[in-house]
Amino acid sequence: MKRLIVLPALAGFLLWIGPLPARAQTPDSAELLNRMKAMEDRIQALEAEIQTLKGQQAAAPAAQPPQPTPAPAAVTAQVSTAAGAGENLPVYGGAGAAAAKVFNPDMSAIGDFIGSAGNPANRYTPALEMHESELGLQAIIDPYARGDFFLSFGEHGVDLEEGYITFTSLPGAFQLRAGKMRAAFGSVNTLHNHVLPWVDRPLVNQNLVAGEDGIDDAGLSLSRIIPAPGQIFLEGTAQAFRGDTEGVFRAARRSDLSTVEHLRAYRDISESTNIALGGSFARGHSPFVDAENQLYGVDATLRWKPLRRAIYHSFVGRSEFVWARMANLGGSTSTPFGYYVSGDYQLGRRWFLGGRFDRSQRGLCQPTAPLTQTSAACAAVTGIGPLIQDTGGSVLLTYWPSEFSQVRGQLKRTHYGEGREANEFLLQFIFSLGAHGAHPF
Repeated sequence: MKRLIVLPALAGFLLWIGPLPARAQTPDSAELLNRMKAMEDRIQALEAEIQTLKGQQAAAPAAQPPQPTPAPAAVTAQVSTAAGAGENLPVYGGAGAAAAKVFNPDMSAIGDFIGSAGNPANRYTPALEMHESELGLQAIIDPYARGDFFLSFGEHGVDLEEGYITFTSLPGAFQLRAGKMRAAFGSVNTLHNHVLPWVDRPLVNQNLVAGEDGIDDAGLSLSRIIPAPGQIFLEGTAQAFRGDTEGVFRAARRSDLSTVEHLRAYRDISESTNIALGGSFARGHSPFVDAENQLYGVDATLRWKPLRRAIYHSFVGRSEFVWARMANLGGSTSTPFGYYVSGDYQLGRRWFLGGRFDRSQRGLCQPTAPLTQTSAACAAVTGIGPLIQDTGGSVLLTYWPSEFSQVRGQLKRTHYGEGREANEFLLQFIFSLGAHGAHPF
């Protein structure tokens, strides 16, 4: 059919250009006349071929009647395999097989393996453990919302670490999140294990903010970017949770909700340096007595990453301070305090050197994460008991074979308030499979 279109067009073009030499003909233009004669012969040959093709088309059998359009449900497309054979793959809406994948979320799996050696004192951890396997499912639901699910697989069970929907197009530039999520208290509480710069969490989080699980509960979160002068980025977050956080809050009634408020300020100091400051407040029902517990927090993060040497050198400094007001039996209140200071310097493209100093108070009979072996006298104590202080220090070396894996060693020494010393070496392997969305900056 293409030849039927091209040949008449070519013939017309030749007919048009053919007379041009004739208009310029002179007595000594014999060569031009010969060319014109050759063109006429070619045109006649083309016309004969066109007539032949038209005859063949007329003799062809009548076309098959059009097939009915398939239903919008799944239809079958024949896809050629590498061996040349075909297999039937379901597709949807008449699209190609690959288009059906748009309905699948981005999926990832992250492994966190930890080995421990040395004396753990009164906070025991296994010598070898597949500490966590995290499965992430993330997708845009529609133009107005997205969904995120993070399932945590331990050696003895499965838990929903986070699972929520985020409405991103609300009036007034608000953002609403509903589901189970990590509370926006401080900076460490919001981080998953695989993005921590250390193998374990600081003592202040272990003692006062429920350790690894942290304040992680079902609830609602409303946040908004707040206009501010002087090139300052401000974000305010208000959250309401069911009220269950082990060792910190407990909801005995529906009215025992816990709340978290967080205000974060960010500013670029130079093209290579920025700083983020945050203030947090949390309140909820005490797990020990019929009263309220409260947490106050201040966090700071300083980042330095020179643009010309960004893949070879950088520095991140972190610090967080937490004050707690915890109710005891008889109306008394205990006010433990804790903090950590840490720094991580990039030595080269794949090597990072870090250090962390911890100090945190806690009640002698207060639940911690990991659990602390308490004395038998604590069985008769209602509340957290008298305050004692833990102090620790760590040195870390991290190697990144690629952006999908890392190997980290952490040498730590901890003096616990009961008078016990712990000297440990922790070795961690983290590896990632699939498309894992970026975490908040």
